[in-house]
Amino acid sequence: MERTRIPSLNWLRVFEAAARTESFARAAVELSMSAPAVSQQVKALEAHLGAELFTRHAHAVRLTEAGRAYLPSVQMSLVSLETSTAGLFGRGREERLYVQAVHIFAQGVLAPLYSDFTTRHPGIKLVLTTGNAVGDFTHAFSDLKIIFGAPSAFGPAHDRLIGETLYPVARPEIAASIRTPADLLSHPLLEVATHRAGWPHVFESLRILGAGARFLMVDSTVMAAALAGQGAGVALARAPASDPIMAAQGLVPCLPGVGVMGLEYYHLVYPDPGTLRRPARAFRAWLMERMRTFDGPGAQV
Repeated sequence: MERTRIPSLNWLRVFEAAARTESFARAAVELSMSAPAVSQQVKALEAHLGAELFTRHAHAVRLTEAGRAYLPSVQMSLVSLETSTAGLFGRGREERLYVQAVHIFAQGVLAPLYSDFTTRHPGIKLVLTTGNAVGDFTHAFSDLKIIFGAPSAFGPAHDRLIGETLYPVARPEIAASIRTPADLLSHPLLEVATHRAGWPHVFESLRILGAGARFLMVDSTVMAAALAGQGAGVALARAPASDPIMAAQGLVPCLPGVGVMGLEYYHLVYPDPGTLRRPARAFRAWLMERMRTFDGPGAQV
């Protein structure tokens, strides 16, 4: 009789924690195990499946293609089992909630508000992951997604959160040399390739020609801020989500009082309100409440 291909539940729990934290040591702490025990459990799962799920490095592990493809199904199965158990036999000490957000929103908005959510909902363990490219969100499991731009590509239901205001920022010595909008053209301009609203949109709003502008293309506002913090050029702040990031890099406005409204918004995306699990409903209600009072452009009032 052919043996079942369904792995041990404990193996799957260990695999999920190791994959999410990208560390056997961090997974061990989370699961109250030793790192060697985590490694042993992962090896047992790999032997059972006949495939390597991780590539091992000195201080971290990385998912293989097979591991990356397997992770969403494992997470979905664990959540389904957790939900069924809580519904039939009462709630456990905590319920896990998976939220995926674009990096700038996670770092600039959710991180400062994290303790507020966990204080209000101590029975929910928030698992927050980030992404930047479209593929990061279309091939990963999550209860809720927070994306920037057109929400319909990521789910059938969505809530609009906040917008953004663009303004140029740089290191203080560079910002001090920029007295008029035209002075911006004397410096390399860090442009995020994935945004509809960038330097051309700012030039149009400020009524200056962009001819002769020197663009340095990057893939995210976080990277633009990091380079601007090293004096590589002038970046565009995307307030309010980018406020903590810009401050951490020591960047200041180049033209105080200048701000240009962006063209897109952040959205909370999910399959359908009626199918949301209890922790997802709680997070949605909490986030919408916080965004109504959030001091930023496009916030709901």
